[in-house]
Formats: sequence, C-alpha cells, structure tokens
Amino acid sequence: MNRFLTASPLALAAALAAGVAQAADATATDTATSTATATASGAGSVVEEVIVTGTRQVGVKAADSAAPIQIVGGQALKQVGQPDLVQALSQNLPSFNAQAFGGDTANLTLSAALRGLNPNDTLVLVDGKRRHDTGNLAVDGGSPYQGSATTDLSFIPVGAIDHVEVLQDGAAAQYGSDAIAGVVNIILKDANHGGALSATGGEYYQGDGATGAWSFNNGFSLGDRGFINVTAEEKYHEHSQRGTVDYRYYTPNGTLVPTLAAVNLAGIPGAPGAPDVNPIVGDAEYNIYNVFYNAGYDLGGGVELYSFGSFGHRTAASFENYRPPSKVVGVTTGGVTVHPFPNGFSPEEALHEEDFSVTGGLKGTLDDWRWDLSTTYGRDTDEIYTLHSANAQLFAALQSVSATPVVPQRNFYDGVFVNSEWTGNLDINRSFDVGLAGPLDVAFGGEVRQDSFTIGQGDADSSFSAGAQSFPGFTATDAATHSRTNYSGYVDLAAEPIRDLHLDLAGRYEHYTDFGDATVGRLTARYDFNPAFAIRGTVSNGFRAPTLAEEYYSATNVSPSSAVVQLPADSPAARAAGFAALKPEISENYSIGFVLRPIDNLNITLDAYEIDIQDRIVGSGFLLGTSGPTVVSQGVLNAIAAHGNTLDSGLSYTGISIFTNAADTRTRGIDLTANYASDFDAYGHVDWSVGFNYNENTITKRAPLPAIVTNAAFGQTAILSPTALSALTTATPREKAVLGAVWTLDKWSVNLREAIYGPSSEIVSTSGTGVNGVAERIGVTGITDLDIGYKISSFLKLDLGANNLFDIEPPNRPNIATTAGGGLRPADGGNVLNAPIGFSPFGIDGGYWYGRVTFTF
Repeated sequence: MNRFLTASPLALAAALAAGVAQAADATATDTATSTATATASGAGSVVEEVIVTGTRQVGVKAADSAAPIQIVGGQALKQVGQPDLVQALSQNLPSFNAQAFGGDTANLTLSAALRGLNPNDTLVLVDGKRRHDTGNLAVDGGSPYQGSATTDLSFIPVGAIDHVEVLQDGAAAQYGSDAIAGVVNIILKDANHGGALSATGGEYYQGDGATGAWSFNNGFSLGDRGFINVTAEEKYHEHSQRGTVDYRYYTPNGTLVPTLAAVNLAGIPGAPGAPDVNPIVGDAEYNIYNVFYNAGYDLGGGVELYSFGSFGHRTAASFENYRPPSKVVGVTTGGVTVHPFPNGFSPEEALHEEDFSVTGGLKGTLDDWRWDLSTTYGRDTDEIYTLHSANAQLFAALQSVSATPVVPQRNFYDGVFVNSEWTGNLDINRSFDVGLAGPLDVAFGGEVRQDSFTIGQGDADSSFSAGAQSFPGFTATDAATHSRTNYSGYVDLAAEPIRDLHLDLAGRYEHYTDFGDATVGRLTARYDFNPAFAIRGTVSNGFRAPTLAEEYYSATNVSPSSAVVQLPADSPAARAAGFAALKPEISENYSIGFVLRPIDNLNITLDAYEIDIQDRIVGSGFLLGTSGPTVVSQGVLNAIAAHGNTLDSGLSYTGISIFTNAADTRTRGIDLTANYASDFDAYGHVDWSVGFNYNENTITKRAPLPAIVTNAAFGQTAILSPTALSALTTATPREKAVLGAVWTLDKWSVNLREAIYGPSSEIVSTSGTGVNGVAERIGVTGITDLDIGYKISSFLKLDLGANNLFDIEPPNRPNIATTAGGGLRPADGGNVLNAPIGFSPFGIDGGYWYGRVTFTF
C-alpha cells in the first residue's frame, strides 16, 4: 500500500523528539493552562464537566444529570496506544464494545456498539449535530455487528476532540431515529491559540501489524471575535496474520496433503509464507488521512456564525482465502493446459474511500430566546476493488481462443457505495420563571433530512460468469440509487416543580416518505434527597427506520467452498423467497438508578435498564439453496435466479441472506461507575475509576421462515439459525469491567487499566447455518493496558506503553474431523487451523507495544 509514512513508527517518533528537544532547552513556555486542561480531562474529574447531551438546559454537570452520562476526556482518549477513536472509547467505556475482526469488506470498516445492540441503534453527533453514516455495509453473517452502516469513527481524529459525552439511554424523542441504545456526542476543541504535535508508533508482539500516526492540532484567532481550530492526522496499519496451515493443503503437522493434484503438490510449497499460505485471518492494512476544523465568529448583536467540517481519505485492503494453482486453468487452441499461477494466489478486497462533512450555522439570543439554525451535509464514497485475483471463467474463455498463454487480469473494479445525508435543524429554547422551585425550560425545534444510498456497477470483467475470485463485482441487478426524506419536530420541557425534583418531558413527531409517521416520547426524572444521594429514572419509546443500505444492499459473497447472495430486502427477488419489505424497529426503554457522593472526591452511579425492541432488523442466517449436489430449497434457487446471479460450479454450499424484521428482543442490564481522587502528598496523586456493565440480550419472539424456503428434513426451519441467534445473544460478553488508575508525580505519569470481559460464545458450523453446529467459547479474560509518561520539559512528553500487556489471545477455533484435506478442519467453515476466535471482544492479535512523543505549544 502506498503511504506517506515511509519511515518506521519509532523512527518517526524519535525524529520528532530529537527535533523538539533542543527547543525544550532553549524555550521557557508557560503551560499551566494546558496542563490543567489535560488533568481535568482525566478519569478522576470529568464528572464535574458541563454537558450538552441529554438535556436542552444550559450549565448542567454530568454529576447532576437526570440521565446516565459518561464522559471520556481528551487525555484519556490519547492514552490507548492505537490511534483510533473506536479503540479509545472501547477501552474506556464498559458498555461500549468494538468489533475486532470482520469478514470481507466488514474488515475494512470496523464498527462499535452500545449495550450489546446493533451499531445502527446508536446515534453519533458532533457538537450536537447528526454525523452521516458510512456507505460500506457490514454484511458479515454470524457477527453481532452484522448490518452495521453507521458513522465511521475512524474519520474523526482524536486530536480534534475535547471530550466525548456518551448518553447511555434511549433518546429518540430528543434526537430522532437511531438513538434507541444511546447517543455518542463528540465535542470538538475550540481553543483560539496553542496546540499539539504528536507521533506514535508500535506493533504487535508477534512482529506484525506495524502501526504509526502523526497528528497536528492548532488554534488560531480570527481577529478579536473568532477562532478556528484545525487538526490534521495520518495513521496507517499493516497486515497481521494469525493461525497456521490451511487444512485443504497441509496436515496439522505442516506436511502437504498427498492426495492433492500434481500441479498443487508442485506449486503450493512455493507460495509466500508456506506452509502457512492462507493469510485471511488477520487485520486489514489501511492508510487514513484526516483534516478537521472547528470555527466560530461573533457577528455582534448576540449572533454567532459557526462551522465545522472534515475530509478523510482511506485506502485499505484485507486478504481473502488462498487459491491453489489448479483454481485458474485454461487450454490453448493447441491443447496445451495453462496454469497462470504456479504457486497459487491470495486475493485482497480493497477499498478507496473519501469521507466529507461540513456544518454551518447561526446561533444567538433574541429577547431571552436562544436559537440555533444549522445545516449539515455529509457524504461517504467507497470504491471497492478485488486485487491480485483472477476471474477463472474469463481466463478459460480467453485462453481457449489463443495459441499462446494469456496473461490473466489481476485487478478488478467491483463498484462503488455512496451514502449521503443532508440535514437542516432549527432549535429554540428559553427559560421562564413560573413560580416553581426552578425555572421552566422550554425547547422546541424541527429537522429536515434527506438520505441517499447508491450502489454503482463494477467493470464487466469483475462479474463475468461467476466473477473474480473472492468477490464478484456488482452487476446491473445490484446497481441503483435510492433516497428518502424525513421531517420531524420536537418539544422538550424541563422543570423543577419542587425543590430537588427535576423533570424532563420530551416528545417528537417523525414523518418518513417511505415509512410513514411515528410519535415518540421520553420522561426523565431525578430527585436529590441530599447532596450525597439522588435517584433518577427514564421511561421512553423509540423508532428506528431501516437504513437505506439495509433495504437495498445487494452483493454476492463467496469463499472457495460457498457462495451467498445478499438479496435486497425491498426487491422482487426477496418477494420470490417469501420475504416482506422491511418495517421500522419500535422500542421501549426503561431505566432507574442512583447517584451517590458519600465523601469528597468519590462519585458513584448505578443505572439498571431494559430495552425492548419490536421487529428488530437482523440479517437472516445462511439459507441454503444447495448442499453439495442436494437441492435444499428450490425457492432459494429461484430467488437467486430472479436476482440474475450466476454462481461458481462445484461449491459445497450456495444460498441467500437477507435483512428482515426477524425478532423481538429484550436487553436488560446494569451500568455502574465510580470515580475517586486521592492525594498522597510527596508520593503523588491518583485518579481511580471503576466501570462495570452487565448486559443480557434475549429473544422474546421470532418471525417464521417463509414456507417457500423451508426444508424441515434438512433442518432449515427458522429465519435465525443457531449461528444468527447466538450472534445476537451470546457473542458479546454479558459482563465487562474497566478498572483504571492514573498516577502523577512531578514529571512522571502512569496510566494502568484493566479490562475484564465475561464469557462469550457462538454456535458455528461448516455450512454457516449453525445446524448441527458446535460452540466456540471464550472464557473470562482480563486485559491489562499500561502507559508510562515522562515530561522532558514543560511542553515535551514521551510515553511508552502496551495494550494487552501480558499478550492474552483468544482460544483457537475448534476443529472437527473431516475426510478431506489434512483430516481436521475448523468447525466454523474456515480453512485456517489454529486461528483465534473471530468475535473476541479484545481482538485476535495479542499484545501491542508503542511509543509516543507529544509536543505541546
């Protein structure tokens, strides 16, 4: 992959350190303000931050909020090693889980979620404005993140963030669709002077996955009335590879399977990495550039002009299954057999992505009315490629009319995803003295949003016959543009009717041009018995319209032994398989908890919750059309034909998958947080933090499988296979705890964090259906992170650290006996032996060490 960072990560960090060390000796800069800001952003004091999420009132602190709000400060976001916002939030918040590994294009854009729900159920805001979604849908069957097409947090640089506010409660009545699980509100830096330059680099203990990043942030004044704060960053990450041999070609002890075809016996030992020839289990390689700005200008008369926006570019590539020399073969006009890849090949799925967003608005005060008028446009474009591959049928056809060996096409343009979103908002609020214990805050406003989703056709060679190996391009039956418009209005009333009792009542009306109307509401209450103890609770209902990607995404995903056609939910092919069009998700949310401050510097919160979702949108299991030569469902085959697909011959399994309103679910859990600051005088200061989440997902109702695709004799009787069910209910740990201690003394700082994950499991099978499957299990696991920092001067700091300090890896995928290949194969249908379990909540790569240098000015 081409990238600007050609030096190693540590070399870059060392160069920066050398360059600024002389300046440290020559310049005396007062950094008391920046140091105080960094300390206030740490774990021990963020509860005193003023929040803007979950309330329309001004000046509310997190500790006084009627709804559960967790704040992650900018300093905490930086002390996680990997320079990525998803990882930073996951390692700091117990209710926030990040995807570590994905299949196909899902490995190029990893997702994250709150409270064990789908990422689509969490709304992401930037400075209170809705952030657009990615165009790259995570199809990824059997994953808790299946169907995710939400905001890509990788395009929001950590260096641009002041702090992040996470509302862990349903808030659709306040913020609209997508806020069933909660809201992540990213608050940008707004300083008009000073900044920071940093560089970091590291790699996994196994010596792969080299990672590096640089970041620059600086604030500038616009005269004496305005500011602009600018951040630029680049980050890259190289491939990792886990597991050992491919059972199809090697026995578990690393010797070639003797029954292989002669061309494979001769050629496979020459493949890169032999005998570990299959690199599919591992991280994608990526390179990301981001630029972000935040600006404001006082126009006078109580009116402020503001704007913020971003541009990001990503190139990424992820390995697919290795193909042997015999996979692509042709015969010349003279009858000579040609194998163009004597050592086989490993295809890659690649992504070229551009992400753009801009917000502009005016806000001010008129006769005590505070108003905010804004517009936001965001667009994400994902060009998909299959690289270092070949189209076996195309090569055979071309070779058959040539007397000499043909050079096969290796790279294919598969098509493009484009997701765009335009939003206009008007928000108005005012406080009234109506004789209650506190003022009555009245807020109301409206929103107009236009969404668009496009799948663009790939080049003809990418989809000729069965298409390029590993990922056929998008065809004319896949390609289309779809759009819709949403209108909404809300009213929010907050009051203190009697002393120490706070009430907040919100209602929202939404109209979608494709789904009709919805009215949702939210009531939040808090009562402070005294300064040390308060109770709080919320009752709300919510509404989430299907994303356009869930409705219209269409593609064919293949492996060497299987092919699954993802049917668009709203298509004639879906109707041919007996599936109805998607309906919106409807939710009911309940929470109750308390806030406890028994002594100075100690803050404790505990909130219990229940989230009931009706008509939850879920990816179906792998619905088989054929199993070997056996026809499992003619209805599935008819649907594939109706969609216009041609599948490779000789596959072990073919079938379909579809997004559908498959189930009603219930999520119950508890969030616990505690923060304490202690001072040991000459021995330093320690900020202690504890976070714990218990989260249980259950299925309360299942939709029936359409009769036309049912085969009771084969066990195909449910929309949600055992694999799909376990992905919803057990693949995410029910328990997660994050324990932290930040010690500071003079120039030294130590950040020690322990994340403890409860057990998780998933039912898997070689067919991908989970029928007659086995369980993959991960037990209780503790992951230790350590960051040690030293301030060389008042503005130069060095950090060394490790994520997963003790190099803990998930268990390997279980094996089953097979008569083919090396005698053992992974039970989940994969090909690589001794590969780690892919749904591991703490990743598959083990320990990661890093160094970081930060120059503050």
